[in-house]
Amino acid sequence: QVQLIESGGGLVQTGGSLRLSCAASERLFDSYAMAWFRQTPGKERNLIAAISWDGVDRYYEVSVKGRFTISRDNSKASVYLQLNSLKPEDTAIYYCAASSFTGTASKFSQHYGVFGQGTQVIVSS
Repeated sequence: QVQLIESGGGLVQTGGSLRLSCAASERLFDSYAMAWFRQTPGKERNLIAAISWDGVDRYYEVSVKGRFTISRDNSKASVYLQLNSLKPEDTAIYYCAASSFTGTASKFSQHYGVFGQGTQVIVSS
């Protein structure tokens, strides 16, 4: 089973930017749809961005559309999330996820079954 390791989280001021990275362990990475989720204390983990296996199709949840960009580099078995114009409400633990169910940029959380350990993003006001 693929293993995912996120990095790039940290503390940033409102309006700032961060770039999250996720490295996958498996050679079959380039057949998987990938996604980013985030979770705040007491709330469920929500899908915020997804990308198809070939990087052509993307999905964004409305609260991040226009500010966040998901991308991938299959030659490096990696997926990225560029976070711009950050707001305090973006503070959360961000998780990378993989889907062996579909190669399309699915917006359905249940299609993603493998998660990394998460990386913390804190946006100060």
